[in-house]
Amino acid sequence: MTNFLEKRELGRTGLRSSRLGIGSSFGAPTHVIEEAFERGINYLYWGTIRRPAFGRALRNLAKRHRDELILTVQSYSRSPRLMLPSVEIALRRAGLEYFDFLLLGARGDVPADGYAEIFERLREQGKVRFLSISSHNRPLLPKLFDAYQQGQSPYELFMLRYNAVHRGAENDVFPFVPAQGRPGIVAYTATRWGHLLDPAKMPPGETPLAARDCYRFALSQPAVDVVLCGPGNAEQMSEAISALERGPLEPEERERIERIGDHVYGKYKPQFADAGDAKDVSAGRAAN
Repeated sequence: MTNFLEKRELGRTGLRSSRLGIGSSFGAPTHVIEEAFERGINYLYWGTIRRPAFGRALRNLAKRHRDELILTVQSYSRSPRLMLPSVEIALRRAGLEYFDFLLLGARGDVPADGYAEIFERLREQGKVRFLSISSHNRPLLPKLFDAYQQGQSPYELFMLRYNAVHRGAENDVFPFVPAQGRPGIVAYTATRWGHLLDPAKMPPGETPLAARDCYRFALSQPAVDVVLCGPGNAEQMSEAISALERGPLEPEERERIERIGDHVYGKYKPQFADAGDAKDVSAGRAAN
């Protein structure tokens, strides 16, 4: 049985990550992030919103544990040259010498060559080590995996939406992850923006899911290496870490979670749909 407490190597980087990562956008205090590291969480993602408290945690932890951390900074820049000042500002704010990953966020198509060129410049300067990409265009990812397997991809890590509501990746992403020498895979929105925790959004007679079980659902997918959580306080952080301690889902747990996911999918549409949803059959809603 899979042990969620064991770290996984991300692609060919040599970096070994905790199965749970922490995103910066939701306001957890500095000490909560630092305490999570002491409990084994070493993947920290300075993402969409760069909270000052999260930056302080990066700075404090890096002073003593930089070699144990995996730090990612995200760029939504639609101009390659703007990534240079963005990364430099992030480094100064966090008091860091380098990030492990530069993430190109929300890419619907293969980024222009200029992004890889700027990444190479940043890498030569010692400011970033590896490149990663996130996408809502699921059909794009198998093409990127092919390039990775052929040694023609600049990306070592891929990030995508995956939860009990949005399961399309089970059909059109995960089966195409190379079996050998594969890249790293990070999943996010495990609670579907909190919808799976909301009593008002449950099917009749169902109690809402625990956040712990939402994380366990995503972690139980063999292709997923890291699942991001977004704690706002110590209680939410402990709830997320308890998913690692609890381990994989039992079959009856998965069946219930998927049933709730089906209901939420049908009743509450996402603000940003994934490309590929129109042919999504993973949640029992085959499109004709």
